[in-house]
Amino acid sequence: MPSLRSFLTGISAAVLTAHQASRAVAQNTVPGSVPGSGSNGIMLMNRIGPSSAELYLANADGSGERRLLQDPVFEHNACFSPDGKSVVFTSERNGPGQSDIFRARLDGTGIEPLVTGPSVDDAASLSPDGARLAFVSTRNGYRANIWALDLRRGQLRNLTGADDVQGDPSGPDGFFRPSWSPDGQWLTFSSDRNTDWRGHDDGRGWEHTQELSIYVIRADGQGFRRIASKPGYCLGSPKWSPDGTRVVFYEMTTEETWGARRPNLVTSVRSQIVSVDVATGERVEHTSGPGLKVFPQFLSATDIAYHRKGGPDEGLYSTSGRPGFKAVLRSPTWSPDGKTVIYEKVDFKPRPQNQKLYSWDPDWDYRHTDVFPMLSRDGKLVITEKAQNSSIAIMNPDGSDRKRIFEVDSAGLDRTKVARGMAGAFAPSWSPDGQWIAFGLGEWFQERHTGKARIMRVRRDGTGAEALTDGSVHSGFPSYSADGKEIVYRVWGENNVGLRILNLEDRSTRVLTTAYDNLPGWSPDGSRILFTRRVDAVNFDIYTIRPDGSDLLRLTTGRATDGHAVWTADGRIMWNSGIYGFRDEAALYDNTFQQYGQIFIMNADGSGKRMLTDSRWEDSMPQYIPARFL
Repeated sequence: MPSLRSFLTGISAAVLTAHQASRAVAQNTVPGSVPGSGSNGIMLMNRIGPSSAELYLANADGSGERRLLQDPVFEHNACFSPDGKSVVFTSERNGPGQSDIFRARLDGTGIEPLVTGPSVDDAASLSPDGARLAFVSTRNGYRANIWALDLRRGQLRNLTGADDVQGDPSGPDGFFRPSWSPDGQWLTFSSDRNTDWRGHDDGRGWEHTQELSIYVIRADGQGFRRIASKPGYCLGSPKWSPDGTRVVFYEMTTEETWGARRPNLVTSVRSQIVSVDVATGERVEHTSGPGLKVFPQFLSATDIAYHRKGGPDEGLYSTSGRPGFKAVLRSPTWSPDGKTVIYEKVDFKPRPQNQKLYSWDPDWDYRHTDVFPMLSRDGKLVITEKAQNSSIAIMNPDGSDRKRIFEVDSAGLDRTKVARGMAGAFAPSWSPDGQWIAFGLGEWFQERHTGKARIMRVRRDGTGAEALTDGSVHSGFPSYSADGKEIVYRVWGENNVGLRILNLEDRSTRVLTTAYDNLPGWSPDGSRILFTRRVDAVNFDIYTIRPDGSDLLRLTTGRATDGHAVWTADGRIMWNSGIYGFRDEAALYDNTFQQYGQIFIMNADGSGKRMLTDSRWEDSMPQYIPARFL
């Protein structure tokens, strides 16, 4: 079975070369990495993240709000220059999903690129003399590290790349949110190095939580050490005090990093603003009481501003009680004099079907899709309309001629759960002749503990809907055999888990597996079934098996979530993995599940693994649409 190290070293030379090329960061230039030519066709994918983000400036009390840019594209994570005359920010103006770093004057003019390329470049911070830029980047290895760019000489350095700084490669070891000391000699940042992947709900959840500690390192990459840590807690977004003796950060339990990014849980999350003395470790809690408090920043030696995220009291506050304001905003940063604040406003309106995205593969155009896309053999696309009400729709691959063929609103499901995306018609699957579509209908995710779901099918024209299972056992995620005579699906219930195969002629069912298995998919040639298996409390991996239950093959072994695997038409496998860890602090995201997830591809035997996306968002559910269907 392939090890993690063989996985890391086995990534194709072409992909590594692309990232090495991105190291040539040049001021005022944009490297040649551009969206793919699409010569092979389109890769559809689903992205979970904001559909828009705009930067705003305001006085510290909220008055005088105005947009920073007259031509906003998708901008976030801004900070002021030390002289307060310009701002540095992350932008996706080189392609949706591609994070690059730019600078602009306070009036929004003079936009110039500082760091660009195919990797994630984000969360920048300027040194006190304005000559150096520290930022988070996934260049040269895909993991989030702290890099420093000398803006005058163009020299670029990975400050956290040394072996004695990097954590255990089998677990997450990202480095996030750098901040310069007032004398420009040190950087502080957060990191989850040498922590284990851990699911929410005491490890039972599929999605992972994040444990962070606070570290410092010299600007030359020396002197790395941890200055604040608390087992079972997440400490994030550190900033220095004006005299450079203390570092302030937010602190919450590791478990609550799940609730902090979920809209139904965020108002119950509690965090506090804490600072430590860098030399002695002496600790002070500056806040108390309820509320999710993030993005702290010293405005003076005795006053710390922060953002309260979520709920009716969301807005900007300070420990001194100076006037702030209530508003729905994200990622605030205050100017050096404390009089102005810059922040972002985001929107989560559904992206249009087939919206063009940044492509990391020169042979494929990347486009957004709603969930569970599947292409029929004659070139028709089917999806679950999760952006609407989780009904089933078919269309041409370009999104035209769209028709809803199964309506969830008339299926008797709890409409509240449907509206929350927790119930609906999930994971449609074409029959080989393109005449039938099978899917799961019921309640999903955590709702499966008490809810029901059954396998259904409907004709291509929307007629003939019928149940294939009776709902006595929670059943979902069907996939047709190559000859159309059988369907594999997963069951979930007490003492009844694994994969089952339904014979469509006599309606008999046989047991394929009895482990915690999910998301099965029959190979195009009918020889193997692909699925995700829960290996232990925190780890999911990709497997295949023959339809008769023989020749079980494990394809991934990393200590991360690997799942949502699908076959390509030519018999390869695309899947979603968190093997390279988080790209930012988990608690700062919204409305997301697995923001560390990226899309990969491999051969059917597990060889030839390579990464197909490198964004700061959650990318999953890929589907290749060959050029002949476009």
